[in-house]
Amino acid sequence: MIYQIYPRSFADSDGDGIGDLPGIRARLPYLRRLGVDAVWISPFYPSPMADAGYDVSDYRDVEPIFGRLADADALVAEAHELGIRVIIDLVPNHTSDEHEWFRAALAAAPGSRERARYLFREGRGTHGEIPPNDWISNFGGAAWTRVPAPDRTGQWYLHLFDAKQPDLDWTNPEVVEEFESILRFWLDRGVDGFRIDVAHGLAKDPEMPDLHGEWATGGPAVEGHPHWDRDEVHEVYRGWRRVADAYAGDRVFVGEVWVQTPKRLARYLRDDELHTAFNFTYLLASWDAESLRTAIDDSIDALSAVGAPATWVLSNHDVVRHVTRYGGDRSGHDAPDQGTRRARAAALLTLALPGGVYVYQGEELGLPEVVDLPAEVRQDPAFLRTAGADGMRDGCRVPIPWSGDAPPFGFGPGPGQPWLPQPAGWAALTVEKQLADPSSMLALYRSALELRHDRPELGDGTMAWIDTDGEVLAFRRDPGFVCVVNVGSDPVPPPDAVRDGALLLSSDPLEPDGSLPGATSAWYSV
Repeated sequence: MIYQIYPRSFADSDGDGIGDLPGIRARLPYLRRLGVDAVWISPFYPSPMADAGYDVSDYRDVEPIFGRLADADALVAEAHELGIRVIIDLVPNHTSDEHEWFRAALAAAPGSRERARYLFREGRGTHGEIPPNDWISNFGGAAWTRVPAPDRTGQWYLHLFDAKQPDLDWTNPEVVEEFESILRFWLDRGVDGFRIDVAHGLAKDPEMPDLHGEWATGGPAVEGHPHWDRDEVHEVYRGWRRVADAYAGDRVFVGEVWVQTPKRLARYLRDDELHTAFNFTYLLASWDAESLRTAIDDSIDALSAVGAPATWVLSNHDVVRHVTRYGGDRSGHDAPDQGTRRARAAALLTLALPGGVYVYQGEELGLPEVVDLPAEVRQDPAFLRTAGADGMRDGCRVPIPWSGDAPPFGFGPGPGQPWLPQPAGWAALTVEKQLADPSSMLALYRSALELRHDRPELGDGTMAWIDTDGEVLAFRRDPGFVCVVNVGSDPVPPPDAVRDGALLLSSDPLEPDGSLPGATSAWYSV
């Protein structure tokens, strides 16, 4: 199991309200006891923080609010001592506008070597006052910004995200060479791999045609899109794979690949490209048996065709937490208890599937989305660029509650409040409280992960569906494990395949006759 850490919201070592690398290091024993095999750490590089670190100004150092380069080295070393591998985030689609390359580009003339590293284009209109095309930023508004005064060239630069995140030109050999050098810098320091941000977005149609409203800006990419999931991107990852394969041990790449189908996803996982990629098909599946089974089958079938393992993920730093998603509407006000029950059941379903599992920090605590953050504390650029019309990502990034009965819940030393306010109601969800409660979400995750390590059937391998009726999913993992999930709302008896089996774990107590209540999963040894 790989555990995603969002550094500014995990643990604060110095009381400034922002999580940091020493804070993560101090909590490594918690992660070891949870049953974590690896951590994926979101960006901690120097950054002006226009997009919470996904606007990198220096790929070979650590942002001072998170610590120093020596702290990163110490974190990797101590994690390895505990048997935890370390995957770090890499942001190759764009840099910060404060990166030395982009500063040099602004100071240079059109057609220069410096500007050729990015995607500068002439504007349209009589005086170049109209953007080069109608592309839209993923964060809202135009995807082009005109070079500011005193430049009078009229050129514009592309940014598929915030204006402070200019896109790189991956047809430029300098860009290719620079990132292969960055990979070696961190691999030499002992990291075990990289999660690749916007892995499907590096290549753009050189003609840069207008979208004309025919292509979506965000969401899973449709085949043929002019700036998402283009064939040219695969050559980049073949080069990266050659870099990683030159190092001893298992060094891995994990792609953030938002595409429409598992078949398109599988193209990134051919044996000379990336090792794994996030399975957003599963994350986006609705809570019903048909949707979940289809997502599982399509994912396994497509990835097995290229010999790649499936990965399963329910939440991350960019989506509404699944306790809230499963609870009803996006606000989470529909049925929060339903959301928690479904999240518990989903945890056992996910951890029983073949392949790797990603857990987003706080998921093991059953944290819901914080849907009522005041506008004045919000920092998501999508929220700011659309005047609040879009951008729910701050709500899943609220800092972790560790202990105590009131904010900051042990997030940092002293009473100082964290960078985003924590709800008072999280007093019941702290790590401290849940460690003392054998029925808590944390206890469920710890038990499930312990079994996942102990049972030879779990992890990599195959699965076989068991015939069931209605809103029930059941499958076998040989030689002797069965998972049953009641996705519906009414109790159902377990299938015949487990009638003589032993119950290993259930997401909520079973009925006295052994039936599974609604929104309940159970694991059996048969």
